[in-house]
This record gives sequence, C-alpha cells and structure tokens, in this order.
Amino acid sequence: MKKINYWFLSSLIISLVIIFPILTVFISFFSQTSSYLELLSNTFLSLYITHSLIILLGVLSLTFIFGVFSAYFVSFYDFPGVNFLKWSLILSFAVPPYIYAYSLTAFFENYGTLFTILSFIFGEGEYNKYIPKFDGIVGCILSMSFSLFGYVYVLTRATFFYQSNNLIEVSKNLGLSVQESFFKVILPSARPAIVAGLALVAMECLADFGTVSFFSVQTLTTAIYNSWLAFDDLHTANQLSFILLLIILAVFFIENYSRGAARYHLNSQGFRKIPKIKLNYKLGLIICFLCFALFFLSFIFPTAQMIYWTIKFPKYFYDIDILSLNFNTLLLVIISSMFLIFFALLTNIGNRISKNKILDYMSFFSISGYALPGIILGVAFITFFAWIGDTLNYLFGLTNIKGIFIGSIFGLVLAYFIRFYSLAFNGIKSNYIKINQSIDETSLLLGFSKTKIFTKIHMPYLRNSFFLITILISLEIIKELPMTLILRPFNFETFATQAYIYASQDLLEAASLPSLFLIFWSVVMIFFTSKYILLEK
Repeated sequence: MKKINYWFLSSLIISLVIIFPILTVFISFFSQTSSYLELLSNTFLSLYITHSLIILLGVLSLTFIFGVFSAYFVSFYDFPGVNFLKWSLILSFAVPPYIYAYSLTAFFENYGTLFTILSFIFGEGEYNKYIPKFDGIVGCILSMSFSLFGYVYVLTRATFFYQSNNLIEVSKNLGLSVQESFFKVILPSARPAIVAGLALVAMECLADFGTVSFFSVQTLTTAIYNSWLAFDDLHTANQLSFILLLIILAVFFIENYSRGAARYHLNSQGFRKIPKIKLNYKLGLIICFLCFALFFLSFIFPTAQMIYWTIKFPKYFYDIDILSLNFNTLLLVIISSMFLIFFALLTNIGNRISKNKILDYMSFFSISGYALPGIILGVAFITFFAWIGDTLNYLFGLTNIKGIFIGSIFGLVLAYFIRFYSLAFNGIKSNYIKINQSIDETSLLLGFSKTKIFTKIHMPYLRNSFFLITILISLEIIKELPMTLILRPFNFETFATQAYIYASQDLLEAASLPSLFLIFWSVVMIFFTSKYILLEK
C-alpha cells in the first residue's frame, strides 16, 4: 500500500479552499439572470460603467504624475530634505481613500475647517461662495490619487534605485539633455515598475466602495453592494462583479499587448549605484517644496483634519467605544496573520517536498485572490458558502452551516485568508527559493527526516521574513472596508467600518476618532517596514 504524502495532501486542501470561492466569480456569470439586472441594463448600467472608467482614467493620470516624478526627484537628485521626503512620501499608504474623502469634504464644505480658518484670520465674512467644493467624481479622483500614488512611487523608486548607471552614461554620450534623458531613457526603462504600480492603483480604484459611496457617485462597486443589500439579489451582484473583473483584466491585456516584444532587463555589465546630482540652492528649494507639498496633501492634510475634529468634539471619546474598536481590529489582524503565515508556510513546504506540477499550478491560481477586489470576493464568498450550506441542509438536514461562515469572525478571517493569501505565500516563497535544494538532499542522506529538515534548517532561515509578512498583512486588514462591511458579525465594528458608518450618517466629526486610530496603527506598521519598502537596510 502506497504511503500517503501528507505534505502534498495538506497543500492540495489549502489550495482548493482558496480556489473554489474565486471560481465562483467566473461560474456565477452564467447563472440565471434576474429582472433587476435586466432593469439595470436598460437604465443605469452604462452610466455606472462610465463613472467607473472616468474615475479610473483620472486616478491613473494623477498617480502617474505624483508617483513617477516624486520618485525621480528623490532618486536622482540631492536637495534639502531629500532623506526625509523619500521616507515620508510612503506615509500616504496610511490614509485610505475613504478617510481622505472625509477630510476633503470636512475642510472645504460650507462652514467647514477652511471657513473657520478664513474667519479667524480675516474676520467674519461670506467666504463659502469663494471656497471650492470638491465632491462627486472630482472628489473621488482627488481622494484616490493622493491615497494611492504610493504604489507607483515605491515601485518606480525601487527601479530608479537599481537603475543601471550605464544607461545614464549612454544618454550623456549621445548628447541628450537631462529632460531628454528622462523621457527617452529613464522613463521607458522603468516601464514595468510603473505599470505594476498603476495596475495596483487600477485594482484599488475599481474596487473602491467607501469613497464613491461617500460622494454618492454610482459606480459598479456601489451597484454590486446595492444589488446584494438593497435588493437582496446575489445573482446580479455576482454578474456585476464579473463585469468589473473583465474591466480589470482588459486593463492588463491592453498594457501587455502595447508592450509588444520590448525587453527591460539590465545589461550584462550589472548594477552600479548612480551618484545623485547636486542641485543649486534655488532649484533644490523648488523641488523640495513640490515634494513636501505632495507629502503635506497626501498625509498631513487628512491627518490634521482628523486631529482637529477629534479635539473640537471631545465628547466622542466617551460616545465611541474606542477600546472595543481597538480590540476588534487587532483581534482580526492577529488571528488572520497567524492563519495566513501558518498555512502559506505549509503550502510552500508541500510544494517544495512534493515537486508536483499540478500543485504548483493550483498554488499559482490560488494567489489570484489578491487581484480580486474585496467587494467581489466578499460577494463570491457569500455565494459559495450559501450554496454549501443549502447543499448540506438538503442532503443531511444541517441548518446552521451558513452561520459558521457568513456573519461570523471565523468567516471574516477565512475571507481575509483568501484575499491576502498571496502576500503570505509569495513572501515566504521568495525566501524559500533562496534555500538550495541540494541542502535538503544532503540532509536526507545524513539521515534527517523531512520534518527535521524543516524545523532545523528551513525555519531559522525563514523566521526573519515572517515579521515583514505579518506587518504587510496587518496593514491591509486594518484598512479593508467593503469585505469587512459585508461579512462582519452583527454589531462587530472595526476602525474602518465605524468611520464609514458615521460618515454615511453625515457625522464626519464622529468619524474622525476611529479614522485617526486607523491612521495611527497604519503609520506604526509602515514605520516597521519602511526599510524594506525603500529597499534600504
């Protein structure tokens, strides 16, 4: 009798648990069409798609400008404050778009913060008619752009940091000016990193629910949410999710097709660090001002607005159970991180030991959950486990199965597991592949069991990567809104959901306290990972 390969079996089960809910998104498109979808198709569906695309194009344009040019300045030039700015610009990650939207509205609304400032400086006056109003689609684009440009900045800066000095020298020898060198050499060679950053921005933008909902802009994400909650139509929600997924896939296809046969690898002469160009004092101050303005608008502005509201309305310290919000948020972070790291580690071990091609393909497909927007995965999660519950109830009379997965902490953790599995899996795999297979083979010849090889050889090497993975997962979970909003247990709130609930009730001053704590914990996470994000140790 052939001995069971438990490593292979465990990896297979973990991959299947993740794959099946993801497949639900594709399969559900072919389910029965409801009358609500037909109504949408004949009325507002084209408007929802148009709004989504307008916001997407606007956000991609601004994040490209903010991310690429700030990365270029801090990478190639030496000017006052550059060492501070190259770190501070990543703090935009700490402010989710929906919280930026709350700050933007609170500052520019009638009798808002800007009105108070003007009244304090110039005395009473009719300032509201002169204060610009950033709402609707414009508000969405600005909020998302200032919150998401960090994806482009981090990846582009990493490429610029490792940019081959040979390319710069060739451009100089060809007589290209600094501007020509940037547009004809540096920018094209950084295209893969820029596109990767813009792809992440596109996914976040199309998946956003909190910002568009707050500004009352009807997009595909709000249509998905309303289909399920307002109209109790899960089939339509799934089919709209599939349309949104097609748009995301189309963005990737267009970029890949436009790239053609271009190649972007470094030449054989290798990497040489590029010496920074020392700017004159006046030009250096201008560049410093521009980068600091971006830092101010993306981080200081929303954070200061939240602090202002919190100080101005101290009663919410007593009305909001902030200890419960901290406990709930950190509970989800700790449990989810432990599960993700443990099972991602188990899968990597199984793949390494089994060396099975099918398992490799399944593992590759299972990490695609991160590419699915949270609201799509949330609806797919409910659809899949509702079907499981109905099937088990029909076959065995089990009536409480759905309650285990839907509207429970366990179900929410499982949804996080599917959504963020790729962060843990790829984080461990990137370090695992650095351990030569010959070490395992030598250890087996010396009489080591596979378990002992893992505990005595692999674990000490992988232990350092667990910290970084935990922080990255925690940062994502703290900010996650649509999936938490859909799947959380009754009366179970996190910083993100509590801030959204208050903001949806037009109580921005109440939303400031949970928003401020969300920013605080996110900054803590970013602080511990900044040296990894900036690739400087």
